[in-house]
Amino acid sequence: MNFEPTPEQVAICDAVEQSCSAFTEDYWLERDTDGEFPHAFYDAMAKAGWFGMAIPEAYGGSGLGVTEAALMMQTVAATGACMSGCSSFHINIFGLNPIVVFGTEEQKQRFLPPALTGKTKTCFGVTEPNTGLNTTQLKTRAVRSGDRYIVHGQKVWISTAQVADRILLLARTTPIEECRSHTDGLSLFYTDLDRSKVSIRRIEKMGRKAVDSNELFIDNLEVPLEDRIGEEGKGFRYILHGMNPERVLLAAEAIGIGRVALRKAAAYANERVVFDRPIGRNQGIQHPLAQNWMELEAANLMMLKAAWLYDNGRECGAEANAAKYLAAEAGFHACERAILTHGGFGYAKEYHVERYLREVMITRIAPVSREMILSYIAERVLGQSKSY
Repeated sequence: MNFEPTPEQVAICDAVEQSCSAFTEDYWLERDTDGEFPHAFYDAMAKAGWFGMAIPEAYGGSGLGVTEAALMMQTVAATGACMSGCSSFHINIFGLNPIVVFGTEEQKQRFLPPALTGKTKTCFGVTEPNTGLNTTQLKTRAVRSGDRYIVHGQKVWISTAQVADRILLLARTTPIEECRSHTDGLSLFYTDLDRSKVSIRRIEKMGRKAVDSNELFIDNLEVPLEDRIGEEGKGFRYILHGMNPERVLLAAEAIGIGRVALRKAAAYANERVVFDRPIGRNQGIQHPLAQNWMELEAANLMMLKAAWLYDNGRECGAEANAAKYLAAEAGFHACERAILTHGGFGYAKEYHVERYLREVMITRIAPVSREMILSYIAERVLGQSKSY
């Protein structure tokens, strides 16, 4: 059992850090203030080739695994970019995996290269206001009409829709009452985000201000048949294929945020002098920081285990969910402690740690809640009966 990263993985992290070096914490504080999408950062990461990390080389990617992708995203988060940096291109890493696995060769050639070079920005259209995590109950309808589908419905919490060119959209093509299973009858599309047919309303939110979240109101959107990914009615199965990698990436990002928060807190504890001594000399400061380090390291091991299992074709549902849960909790605790270590200054934006706390909060909520993860582990690992 080898816990050492490979030379290639070390080189990736070093190169990613170099790509991020021009985008200081002051840059991210500005984006947190003005809410502008980080176009310069996005373009720099695309130019450096990071978008294609886990996409096959045949389509312009690097053909690496989720382990390398997770280490890359963790490095980005740990520079202080946090979720604003990671979320600006998160979908480019594994969000388009259904196209890689289930798309036709023509679709792969048409869709993937523009996304990997940053020429095409994409949003992910699944969640709806009244269904939450109960994805099989989606109400958005796509009705076949000749060589196209006509889509009507509503989506919510759709990231980057303000700047996106295309949308990976899940919609019901067969009424649920006509399906043998609730997981049937949903189809996946990758199509133009036609703003004449889709009304996009920004949601003001707690953190990650630079990466917009939105409500989408879809009215008579026409989707060409050639933009459907895979078979009609099997879209739910297709998006499931990317859920475990997504959880691994979220875990890595939460750990990255926790690490930068802990680094800031430890440095401040060494520098801040009260009663003629650094506050870090007090065990009341030391011990919580030490606990944060242990929690982050333990979560990181679970994340790496889940990534290894996925990359080696092994079942990793329990580990991926556990990694996401543990990392989100560890990251949150580290960010909270960073604020408390800074005392009153932790409440000031110029010290950045309050931003970390707002950024890490989303990892506890999405794309799956802590409670759903606990239910999953209880049922799938411990053999308990289904509770929902």
